Parts: sequence; structure tokens; C-alpha cells
Amino acid sequence: MARNRKPADELSIEELEALLARKKLEARQDRLRRFQRSGRVVSLEPDPQAQAPRDPYWIDFEDDELDEPSALKRRTGMVLRTLLLIVELAAVAGLAFIVYKGYMTVRELNAQADANMQLASPSPTPLITAVVLPSGHTPPTDPGGPRPNESEIPENLRPLVQSLASIPIPTPGPEQAHNLFIPALWNEPAPVVQGDGWEQLKRGVGQHIGSANPGERGNLVLSAHNDIYGERFRYLDRLSPGDDIIVTTATREYLYRVTSISIVEPTDVSVMESTERRTITLISCYPYMVDDQRIVVAGELVEG
Repeated sequence: MARNRKPADELSIEELEALLARKKLEARQDRLRRFQRSGRVVSLEPDPQAQAPRDPYWIDFEDDELDEPSALKRRTGMVLRTLLLIVELAAVAGLAFIVYKGYMTVRELNAQADANMQLASPSPTPLITAVVLPSGHTPPTDPGGPRPNESEIPENLRPLVQSLASIPIPTPGPEQAHNLFIPALWNEPAPVVQGDGWEQLKRGVGQHIGSANPGERGNLVLSAHNDIYGERFRYLDRLSPGDDIIVTTATREYLYRVTSISIVEPTDVSVMESTERRTITLISCYPYMVDDQRIVVAGELVEG
């Protein structure tokens, strides 16, 4: 074991006293050895711990006695290391918990979205549109007043008209038409409702259920009366190709331009068919106060 030595002139009082005591011990041991050689005392084994240093002017000190930390410091260091380990483990556990909760939340949201997609029913398309155009009614001058004109519908299909009342009307969404404005005919826009049945067209312009939404590829079909309930489409026959039709949703505005105006029979439902382009079709009874035909205005999207 390595030892530290100090010169005699650098020793403290305590160290000098210890050195003196060792010198006295050394002298006593010398006397005992002389007595032993002369036979005056018995042989004694020297105490290893009491042996004098090799050099009388140096004193040894253990490195461990000077450098080894105290037991208190060792215990304190051990406690601190334990606490740090506990904090690190807690942090790792907390991070793992956050990651797990995030994963479970995303998984739950995905499951709910899948369930909603599976439960959501498609927008119903009335079968009656395959045989008759919307907005048909008797003239207001008729003895019975204005009412749905069932005579336009083949007798074998009239029960389907009654079934229209049970078809659910979809809740208006931000992508569906909210307002219609025809600058050549009106000074202000008209509201658009979902559905084009008798009750819906009492409130204004109706978007045919199942037709394209504004700006979408396909045919956006809108209907309104010409001589009752606001007469919104009374003057469709005054439009010309190139006139503007503006449809707005909750978030955007779409500009269509008239391409054609035609007069058709109530059963000419081909004008409602979907297209590969982004088109619009306006339908109303015709002529005014007669209502035995339909006027159809077709247009295409030019901006939106």
C-alpha cells in the first residue's frame, strides 16, 4: 500500500509527539534486546504495529485514511443515485403511458369513424323521378286550387308518389346548395332547401335528393314553382344562353352559365340524368297558369 511521507520540519505538533513516542519505544526495544543478549530478560516478539519507521525523520500515513470518503457521504451518494433512478423510471413510465393513451385514442376515433361510415345510409333517390319531373301541380285557377297533379303520373306508379312522403330528407350540409341567384331575373338570391316534393317547394327552390352538389362532377338539379309559392321560376323563359346562374354553399360560390332552354313533357326525366361534366338543371312547370309541360334550363360550371 502506498504511503505518504513528510519531512520533519513540516510535521505538526501532534505528529512530532507521535514521532517522539516512537523514538522512545525504539530506545526501549533496544534496551530490551541488549538485556536479552546478556541473558537478563526472556525473548519477546516485537509488536509489528509498534515497529519504528525506516527513516526516523519521516512518518507514514495511509492513503485510505486521507482520501476515503466518510460513511455519511457514501450513504448520501447512494440515496441520491437511488432517487435519480426512481425519477428516470417514473419519466419512462409516464412517457409510455402517454404514448399508450394516444394510441388508444386514435384507435377509438378510427373505430367510431368506421362505425359511422357503416351505419350511414346513402341519400335516397326517389324512384318516382324515373317517370315524372318535379314541381308538377294543377294551376291555381283550377276549381280545386293548386295541388300535386297526379294525372301526370301513370296510374300504376301513383302509389310511389305517396311513398315519397316517407323518404327522409338529408340534413343540409356545408357542401349542399344554400342559395340560388339569377342576376338576369332577380335582385336578391332565393333560399335552397333539400328535396323537391310538394312540401319542400312551398319554401322556395328545392335541390333534388341524389343530384350533384354545387361544383361537383354531375348534374345539380333545382326545381321551383312558376305560379304559386313565390313564383320563383316564373320567368325562366326569359333567360338566354350565356346568362349567369350563381349557386352558393356555406363556404363557396359557384358560377354556372346557361347553355340551353327547352320545353319538355313531364315524363322526360332524361334531363335529370347525371353527367360527366359539372352541370346544372333548373326545372319548373310551364306555361304560366297552364302547367301541363316543363321548362328546363341547362347550364355548365365556369367558375368555382
